[in-house]
Amino acid sequence: MSDATAGPMTTDLDFAVAAYTEDGVWTVTPLVLRGEPDLPTLVSALRRYPGEAGVLGMISVDEDFFILVRLLGGRAKLLISDVTAATEWPLARQVVDELDIPLAEDDDEQVPAGDLAIISDIGMSAMDLGALCDDVDLYPEEMLEEVAEALGFGNQFHEAIEALG
Repeated sequence: MSDATAGPMTTDLDFAVAAYTEDGVWTVTPLVLRGEPDLPTLVSALRRYPGEAGVLGMISVDEDFFILVRLLGGRAKLLISDVTAATEWPLARQVVDELDIPLAEDDDEQVPAGDLAIISDIGMSAMDLGALCDDVDLYPEEMLEEVAEALGFGNQFHEAIEALG
């Protein structure tokens, strides 16, 4: 962990993976990001992948929050699991800015922001995703694991995370 007085915080990714389907089969692959990850870099990295149902980026940051980015038809849909993360993390701030929502106050609750229906057409309803984001006992990796299981690529997700070390 970095000391808050040490200047601007760098984003410590737990992992970033891309998930997509070809011929009905899911592929999950680690995203290779150089330097400080930012939203344009993530979106650009995801554009390299095919996918009949778009491509889904799953990003876990410092065991604190996760971001889902879904590219579908050239458009990026976004979901951040905890809107208050934008007060600490540059990447989270970029997502909140892109969603055009106000920055959270210190006393605001940890709530998701963005498109809760981001993956409703491929296997997880907005209600289920919202409930998952509200589970304060789970780490972001565990939440994304549940997303992967619900969408049918749990094994591939585990293999991709293990490959990252």
